[in-house]
Order: sequence, then C-alpha cells, then structure tokens
Amino acid sequence: MAKAQPTLDEVREFAPKLMEVTDDVLFGDIWERPGLSPRDRSLITVAALVALYRTNELPSHIKRARANGISKDELAELFTHLAFYAGWPCAITAVRAAIVTLDETE
Repeated sequence: MAKAQPTLDEVREFAPKLMEVTDDVLFGDIWERPGLSPRDRSLITVAALVALYRTNELPSHIKRARANGISKDELAELFTHLAFYAGWPCAITAVRAAIVTLDETE
C-alpha cells in the first residue's frame, strides 16, 4: 500500500531551509513581483506543472489558481489546450487531479 504524501509540516521539518526559501523567495518575492498578476502567475504555473507532469505539486497550485480567480471552465480550457502541446496523458492526469482537488476543497 502506498504511503500518503508527506504534509507540508513534515516537509518543513525534514528540509527547513528549502521551505524557508520557498516561503521567502518564491512566494514572498517572485509571486509578489508587479510584472504579472497572481492570476497570471497561477495560470502559467499550472500550465508548466501540467506540461512537465509534476503531479505532486499540481493540486496545491490548482487550489491557488482558484483562489487567484481562475474558474473551473478556464482550468478545463487550459487542460484541453495543453493536450495538444504537452500530450493527452498530461492533460487527462491534470483533469483528474483537478476533479479530486476541487471535490475535496469546494
């Protein structure tokens, strides 16, 4: 039986410096830069995660995308568009992740 993914608290305990730079640099600096809106950054990040098949990180960024104003319809359109550029397996996996994530949070 597969073990559940570690929680953020467990990751923070195991790799505190990694989480410090994630909080301070990535989310405290990069995500706050004025050149792109948080909504735009979410759309870009979700697209990159789908295209790179980064399934572990996708659910948290789907939640962030919704909080930043990306609609379910826009997520579906993003996944459909990416099917032609990143491939069907990436797109279908993203749709499944979105369904599970949104069912759990909305």
